[in-house]
Amino acid sequence: MLGPYLDQDLAAGRITLDEAREMIAHFWIKGCDWIGADAFGGSGDAQHYQNIVLSGIDREGNDITNEVTYLALDVVEELAISDFPIAVRINPDSPARLLRRIAEVQRCGGGVVAVYNENLIIESLVRFGYPLEEACQFANDGCWEIQIPGKTNFIYRPFDTLSLLQETLGVSGSGDSPDYESFDSLYAAFHQKLAERIEAIHGEADRHATGAHPATLISLLEEDCIGKGRGYYDRGARYNASSPHAGGLSDTANSLLAVRRLVHEQKKFLLRELVRILRADWEGQDDLRRATLSRAEFYGNDSPDADRMAKRVFDDFLALVGAVKERNGVLRPPGVSTFGREIAWRGGRGATADGHRAGQLLATNFSPSPGTDREGPTAVIRSHCAMDLLRLTSGTALELKMLPASVEGERGLETLTALMRSFVALGGIFLHIDVIDNRILREAQQHPERHRNLSVRVSGWSARFVTLNREWQEMIINRTQQADDGI
Repeated sequence: MLGPYLDQDLAAGRITLDEAREMIAHFWIKGCDWIGADAFGGSGDAQHYQNIVLSGIDREGNDITNEVTYLALDVVEELAISDFPIAVRINPDSPARLLRRIAEVQRCGGGVVAVYNENLIIESLVRFGYPLEEACQFANDGCWEIQIPGKTNFIYRPFDTLSLLQETLGVSGSGDSPDYESFDSLYAAFHQKLAERIEAIHGEADRHATGAHPATLISLLEEDCIGKGRGYYDRGARYNASSPHAGGLSDTANSLLAVRRLVHEQKKFLLRELVRILRADWEGQDDLRRATLSRAEFYGNDSPDADRMAKRVFDDFLALVGAVKERNGVLRPPGVSTFGREIAWRGGRGATADGHRAGQLLATNFSPSPGTDREGPTAVIRSHCAMDLLRLTSGTALELKMLPASVEGERGLETLTALMRSFVALGGIFLHIDVIDNRILREAQQHPERHRNLSVRVSGWSARFVTLNREWQEMIINRTQQADDGI
């Protein structure tokens, strides 16, 4: 939006690049000066979701990277303000200068700058039914959920697939556990629960945007509301979307894989015996628990077996959602997310067959479960992108946490740019890389007064670490600390 205006002002001699940079810096500073700054609710101080999208192509397919793109990245690096998370739209033809500048800012820490793989996203939107010129203008909703800005009433409907599996196994029960003759019969029972949950979500979606509650300002700004004479919350927007979002997919796949191995392949237990162990939270079986968790190859390690299991759950979720692509005037684009709900969900989750105790913090969004990804960041990306994410129209996120020492110097910049290029080439959607050392995070927990401005990427937002409550801080620390794996 701003690039052409800056070009005109520079050509006319009305402004210099340094003056333009200062104006953008003032915008950043004043944009985080808001009332209610102490009401964080646990998930940090970036509660206005002031995401900014940079670069990419326009509706005609022209690259729009310009001087404002670089000035914004300069300001992010200089000020270290986390209130404006950046999502840079990149593609295989993105300028090398842009990728290098993203990497330079990323390795400063804070997790403020993430990237969208725009070619895949645009193709996904077009396949779903959006016109190409509108698909080219996609942006985020609140965090990274994909929608057409200025034309969409969007909401997502999250649910936990891991709790559905544990209900299927009877982990949360006290009576006799269900008896399944084979792994396939167990999976069929899980699939039935998944189908029932999706159908309930579709029923909720049928009523989306029918409250008719007045919202004059947003109705004036969303296309078609005026033409229809209907408000934003009364189906006035051009698109009304209610997106089913599956959470816990990584842990669900890992648990299914562990059940199949322990019960049906290695025959260490009958299923009912394994369920009793899980109900007792692995009490008396710690050696087995540790061996299961440490020896097995789970999602995130570029393991064909693990990735096939994850893809089986993923594909079934997409098939169930896709059976009702649109109904009652409401679109149903699928997504995969947790957005920190793994913290709230853990209270209702029991011990898992892959070796986790009840109440442990597990996977975020569509990232691997913490500590189970042991083969480096490229293996994580390969597993993540093995899921055919082109079909996931509402999107998902992959988080990587890198050691600062692994991205130092010229080699470090090459590592970060290679990770981004690999993510695009393999078919990812949204990637955010946080460069931080857990030792610093632990020190910030003990001495918050020394780290007031230390920011971290949470999910679709960044926040100052010391404004997160203890649970949210542990979620950030719990993520696997990755290092350069020789990219």
